[in-house]
Amino acid sequence: MRADNSHHLVAAAKQRSRSTREKATRALRRLDATGRPITIETVAREAGVSRSWLYARADLRAEIERLRSSNTNNPVQIPVRQRASDAPLRRRLEAVNERLRDLTAENRELREQLAALLGELRLQ
Repeated sequence: MRADNSHHLVAAAKQRSRSTREKATRALRRLDATGRPITIETVAREAGVSRSWLYARADLRAEIERLRSSNTNNPVQIPVRQRASDAPLRRRLEAVNERLRDLTAENRELREQLAALLGELRLQ
């Protein structure tokens, strides 16, 4: 009778599954880093896996959906790592608004000075 060597088959199947998952994850990260559209089709093509395999992996499918939905509002797709959060954008907006107020006040002062000078010239 032969020895039961099925554990070798199980180990090989697990390794193949890990390898395929790593390829899909790397492809997903590459697509996100380059700003290319992220869909089941593009990830499957980039990773060299089937679409049905991706659909069967709920965690990968959820990540694809998350990245795709976060990119739908932007015509130019920006990688997740490069997207700005609200706080820095608010600080920049506040700084711009403060600069605008300063320039508006300076402009008003210069117009008043100009009006005074033109008035003096008319009197001469």
